[in-house]
Amino acid sequence: MRRHPRRGEAGREVTGAPAAPGTGGTHQASAAAGRAAAEGPSLLGAEVGRRIGVGLMYGLWRPRVLGAWKVPAAGPVILAVNHAHNLDGPMLMGTAPRPVHFLIKKEAFVGPLDPFLRGIGQLKVDREVADRTAVTRALGVLARGGVLGIFPEGTRGDGDFASLRAGLSYFAVRSGAPIVPVAVLGSTAARGRLVPALPPLRARVDVVFGDPFEAGDGSGRRTRKALDEATVRIQQCLTAHLENARRTTGRQATP
Repeated sequence: MRRHPRRGEAGREVTGAPAAPGTGGTHQASAAAGRAAAEGPSLLGAEVGRRIGVGLMYGLWRPRVLGAWKVPAAGPVILAVNHAHNLDGPMLMGTAPRPVHFLIKKEAFVGPLDPFLRGIGQLKVDREVADRTAVTRALGVLARGGVLGIFPEGTRGDGDFASLRAGLSYFAVRSGAPIVPVAVLGSTAARGRLVPALPPLRARVDVVFGDPFEAGDGSGRRTRKALDEATVRIQQCLTAHLENARRTTGRQATP
């Protein structure tokens, strides 16, 4: 997704999902958004995905989960996860206390993975355009009181929350859902002998949940300026949580 799903002028309220490029008009876009909402991801599918994740993650590795009780037991919530390894998403799905609907890049939906990911309630997103369908479905997850998982860095990197895209602030401010920061640590600590792209079998991977917080300033504003300010607050909170998680687990930043 682009750094700002919708680039309005400062002071202009952003009330709808980002406009999709190349549409035939607002009527067609609204109709498409309505269909997307009706075809939202399955909560039952996400629960099945969670159970699969539990079996795989605890069967192959040794997750140590801290602070899972901080995730609200009900109601909409956004899990903001650092992203340094492909294992981070599945690891969170298998350790979170509630089923999670992740926004996942469309490139992952290939071959048999396409129906599988859709079947377990995951959301395909085109990061190169303002993906109106993905945005509408993600907001629908939150409107139904579900859990939305986001990698706010947009792609794999150092996993340090150093560079955030604006999608997270948009979803948080637009929906009013609290954000729970999550640090996945240890997925890049070593390479496995059998599959070098994965951590060694039975390796310890830490998943640390932080305290929920509100991205907005309490004013209810949804302007471009409000989104920019929310992004700054979010980055401060995520960075502080990551530093605290490293201290708690005894893990240092990857050189």
